[in-house]
Amino acid sequence: MPTKPHGNRPADAEDGGPERRSAAIAGRVLHALGATDVPRRVDVCRLWDGHYRVNVLVGEGASVRIAHSFFVVADGDGAILTSTPQITRQS
Repeated sequence: MPTKPHGNRPADAEDGGPERRSAAIAGRVLHALGATDVPRRVDVCRLWDGHYRVNVLVGEGASVRIAHSFFVVADGDGAILTSTPQITRQS
């Protein structure tokens, strides 16, 4: 029988794999920034244990640019523990 995710952990972080952890971090950053109608992509780069660089890219084609960049510390489930700079809602 499938188990229900605990707390506010997204289902995709259940197994704790690196790809799923990166996806969980990206989702949490986008959620924290708020909804927008501008196309966005999030790149999550693992630096060392629990530390990541997260870049939020906007635009398409040759006009893509980094709109936001964060240095985050996350737990094994992808929950963001700290962020520099602080992630604030943009909408």
